[in-house]
Amino acid sequence: MSENSIREELIESIRTIPDYPSKGILFRDITTLLKDAKAFRRAVDALVQPYAGSKIDQIAGIEARGFILGGAVAHQLSAGFVPVRKKGKLPAATVEQEYELEYGSDVIEMHRDAIQPGEKVILVDDLIATGGTADAAVHLLRNVGADIVAACFIIDLPDLGGRAKLEKLDVPVRTLVEFPGH
Repeated sequence: MSENSIREELIESIRTIPDYPSKGILFRDITTLLKDAKAFRRAVDALVQPYAGSKIDQIAGIEARGFILGGAVAHQLSAGFVPVRKKGKLPAATVEQEYELEYGSDVIEMHRDAIQPGEKVILVDDLIATGGTADAAVHLLRNVGADIVAACFIIDLPDLGGRAKLEKLDVPVRTLVEFPGH
């Protein structure tokens, strides 16, 4: 199956919900992709393909859909999985990173012992929009000494600049489909 036909299949499997969570937003919902076994498999395979055969130590998945995708990617690459969560959700000692939101700030964290310095890590989430959470995750991972191989997403909303933000941090970004506009 060609890359273009896979891309088309993935786009068709993603539901768009207008005016959610607020008026004027087109929400790209991957739950429809996740329930379609063939589309889900193709998405995971496409995320994994460039790294197959590489030594990847950990997959860091951003809460919550990054857990679903990251777990599947970790399994395919025989890597460990590290959850990157909102503050207060992890039971052991953590490291944290604050980041700015449109109105205010938030904090993500992971277990302090989740990644050892020098480990090769791929960051995974469902979508890259403004890149705020992914940017914070990159800083969090680098603060513990991770070697970030790439950041992978099913969806890119290129007009919102998240991909460019990560690339300015010298993080290679892999996305499977784009939805221009927002």
